[in-house]
Amino acid sequence: MSAFIYSATRTPFGRFNGALAAVRPDDLAAAAITSTLARVPGLDPAAIDDVVWGNANGAGEENRNVGRMAALLAGLPVSVPGTTVNRLCGSSLDAAMTASRTIESGDAEVVLTGGVESMTRAPWVLPKPAKPFPAGDVTAVSTTLGWRLVNPRMPKEWTVSLGESNEQLHERFGISRERQDEFAARSHQLAHAAWESGFYDDLVVPVDGVDLTRDEGIRPGSTPEVLAGLKPSFRTPEQGGTITAGNASPLNDGASAVLLGSEKAAATIGADPLARIAGRGVMALEPQSFGYAPVEAANRALARAGIGWDQVGAVELNEAFAVQSLACVDAWKIDPALVNQKGGAIAIGHPLGASGGRILATLAKVLRETGRRYGVAAICIGVGQGLAVVLENCDATGADR
Repeated sequence: MSAFIYSATRTPFGRFNGALAAVRPDDLAAAAITSTLARVPGLDPAAIDDVVWGNANGAGEENRNVGRMAALLAGLPVSVPGTTVNRLCGSSLDAAMTASRTIESGDAEVVLTGGVESMTRAPWVLPKPAKPFPAGDVTAVSTTLGWRLVNPRMPKEWTVSLGESNEQLHERFGISRERQDEFAARSHQLAHAAWESGFYDDLVVPVDGVDLTRDEGIRPGSTPEVLAGLKPSFRTPEQGGTITAGNASPLNDGASAVLLGSEKAAATIGADPLARIAGRGVMALEPQSFGYAPVEAANRALARAGIGWDQVGAVELNEAFAVQSLACVDAWKIDPALVNQKGGAIAIGHPLGASGGRILATLAKVLRETGRRYGVAAICIGVGQGLAVVLENCDATGADR
């Protein structure tokens, strides 16, 4: 038995403190659920066996199982259960992978997946004191991104910042600042072109009450020359710093949703499937090497799908940083033109819990648009992990590429 994608949408991705800043994450998630189910009006929501939702933070308004909360806010019957999974940046891709296994095992026929993140609304937290009424000062910690409240037993080399981790990849693989800026500029240019061509018109649905119809962070005027003028963010130029605000993904708010079902669920859903989950892969490395983890995750997913890179016609690789994206593309030895043909996270944004659903939905549509049979969606994950999924286009003519 196989699992298939039947419907997928997302909200526009907003900038940090941008247009979506006033929207709670559970409301963003509910918006994605509503828009995805609107694509399949023949489906009785009571027929959804489960909701599996991704979220990386869980420290603020999305706490207490945001998957269940979002399903209730979206008006799903109370009989539809929901759970929330946390694999940091890979949470919504992990949700889809979990759901696909559930369907393949026969435990469910229809599962709604997705993810949400409001990095703007991520709270500051205070650790509870070991004793009441501490006499000293207590520091509030931001939960927006990265390590927080670190266990002192963790080796120091594991807990460096995400940016420093990727500067280490730059040193390891010799990926120049110029290549990073060129890759970042391409992301903005392709994302802008995709919006102008109408590619995202049926994938992205505005949030009620918010005047935002497109991803807020895309800068069509970005060029390698413009990006070259930005200062490094994590190391000084004297220290060889190459990573800037221009060649790394920003902080964002947004949600995505993907409806999965078995082959026979087509009658229940009232629609034909878009793509089949053909393979899955998970990989882990040293925490500071997280940006490189998609390499083997994708190789494992391809092996489980029974195909090789020569049969892959499209790749959606979440662009956490340009340097780690280039390291992965170089390792796979693939044509860079296959990667992120409609722009990537450097331009579109990376609301952590929502990004996996975004790349999965985009990949399914790119495959259908190009007629290619197989594609790979891959994502790096903080603390040294990577995930990948192979999709097979249900409309492919049979040609491998």
